[in-house]
Amino acid sequence: MDLVTVLLSIVVILFLANVFRNQKQGKYKNFPSGPKPLPIFGNILMLDMSKPHNTFFQLSKEYGSIFTIHIGMTKMLILCGYDTIKDALVNNAEVFSERPHSPLFAKTSKGHGLVFANGENWKVMRRFTLSTLRDYGMGKKTIENRITEEAECLVQKLRSYEGKPFGDFTSINGAVTNIIVAILLSKRYDYEDPTILRLMHLVTENVKLFGSPWIRLYHSFPGLMDRLPGPHKTIFKNTEEYQGFIRRTFTKYKTELDVNDQRNLIDTFLFKQQEDTLTRKLNFYFSQGKQESTQYYHNDNLTVLVGDLFGAGMETTSTALRWSILLMMKYPKIQTKVQNEIDKVIGSAQVQMEHRKQLPYTDAVVHEIQRFGDIAPNTIPHVASQDVTFKGYFIPKGTIILPVLHSIHMDEEYFEKPKEFYPEHFLDSEGKFKKNEAFIPFSIGKRSCAGETLAKMEIFLFFTTLVQHFTFKAPPGAILDLNPAFGSTNSPKPYEVCAVPRS
Repeated sequence: MDLVTVLLSIVVILFLANVFRNQKQGKYKNFPSGPKPLPIFGNILMLDMSKPHNTFFQLSKEYGSIFTIHIGMTKMLILCGYDTIKDALVNNAEVFSERPHSPLFAKTSKGHGLVFANGENWKVMRRFTLSTLRDYGMGKKTIENRITEEAECLVQKLRSYEGKPFGDFTSINGAVTNIIVAILLSKRYDYEDPTILRLMHLVTENVKLFGSPWIRLYHSFPGLMDRLPGPHKTIFKNTEEYQGFIRRTFTKYKTELDVNDQRNLIDTFLFKQQEDTLTRKLNFYFSQGKQESTQYYHNDNLTVLVGDLFGAGMETTSTALRWSILLMMKYPKIQTKVQNEIDKVIGSAQVQMEHRKQLPYTDAVVHEIQRFGDIAPNTIPHVASQDVTFKGYFIPKGTIILPVLHSIHMDEEYFEKPKEFYPEHFLDSEGKFKKNEAFIPFSIGKRSCAGETLAKMEIFLFFTTLVQHFTFKAPPGAILDLNPAFGSTNSPKPYEVCAVPRS
């Protein structure tokens, strides 16, 4: 059988599958409408496949806050607007908190860890993560002190550039990474350490490749795409190397484990494994009912969990800081206003979280950086775990749900000038900081970011310390582009900056 015959057969099979799917779905009369899909390809040809949230936001103006889109043969329910997304993720959390099957992530995480886990496994891993992050300082003075120490190291690194242009931000990425590494591994890496540079590269490259149109096609046609070269192969290779490092690390830690001196998250997890072994023996000898939740503390969960936390702990916070520097260069008057407020309240003293209430304008700028940067324009997809009536529509079990956070942060109903960098979005008429319920860069509901408290503390302390010590200026002749780079998240395009010491 020649290649043309094989390809023709594939097209016919996919077409028939598409027809069967449409017939099967026809019984769901009261389902949200959307743009008419093409056979096999769905709505792919009408989407901005590099930044689909832009298309979704525009379509919401025509079809409303809830509508259907087809990515290839995969049907998705798109949710836009604060009220609709909150209704789904908070008011209907029990129905919309599961993750759908993803061909790509089924290979990389296999349902383990935190981000792509479901059911009891996810519940146990989330409880463990939240409690352990708190135990190791999240939201407390201990981790605040570690962040301020790291911020001072970063200041010294940037001083070494002597105000000359640089475009290598690995030191900023490394500073942020050292915070989550301290919690996970009780380590600190030098910014030039080849190990941390390699790990950061693997994570950054994967995050970028996740946004590839090729990967979106992989989710729709995994069997076909597995036979072709492409970025999915790079993702699998990177993940294997990344997880290999994690496995080697905790294998070493297991030999050094002292249950009376648990140093980090990995130690705590390994201690849970020992509890599991004891529990299994007791249950065997004494037949004491069903197995406790410690059965989930196995090596596969540990590998993926540490990978999830490392990637999440590095990517969004370091991206926010790169946005902050770019925006301070772009809007020097705002930078000066922030510096004047810091000088007045703190002077040259070390920045502390307790200063935040005394720095309303700086706090507003920090929030606006995250809103304007729109770092995570979509949440990771959810799925309906049961049949449900939502917003007057019948949503059958198994329907994939994609909440579009971009649609909230660009909503004129909540943000007066959504397309502009406008710190006044978070200030009242008297210049005092005001909260905005529609500001949800870490999502909401049961699947919101587990490290949100830590990330907020990092962004505030790192940003305020950097602006306290430096004035960020564009090199002569530089053009500052605020359009985000290609990738699954919105990060700034590469740029150069002059960090001019203020003292």
